[in-house]
Amino acid sequence: MSETLTIGGLAKQSGVHVETIRYYQKRGLLSVPKRPAGGFRRYEPGTAARIAFIKRAQELGFSLDEVIELLKLEVTPGCRDARDIASKKLALVETRIDDLQRVARTLSALIAACNSGTKRQCPIIDALRRTR
Repeated sequence: MSETLTIGGLAKQSGVHVETIRYYQKRGLLSVPKRPAGGFRRYEPGTAARIAFIKRAQELGFSLDEVIELLKLEVTPGCRDARDIASKKLALVETRIDDLQRVARTLSALIAACNSGTKRQCPIIDALRRTR
């Protein structure tokens, strides 16, 4: 059986800062182990796996509130519920992609107008001055 870890050891093993672990505890993502009399809190080995789960979910764009919901589903499996959370996140990501593509087209057009050299004023600066 693996040994328990101090918060520093858990942070090192998980590749996060001690402050991150404390923040996850504050948000309810991780439990706070009891402190033995005159000793340090010790974290179970499975805590590192839970942190890895949280970090992977964040890398996929899930907020900590969404991660909390996904962690609940880890205890009480609900693939349909997990799919619904992921579907909502995908829709948001697709909307962001559309928005970023629109921004890219606008910037490309402004850069092209600026490169034409026919304007006395800078089209980029003019566009930023305009109100909607």
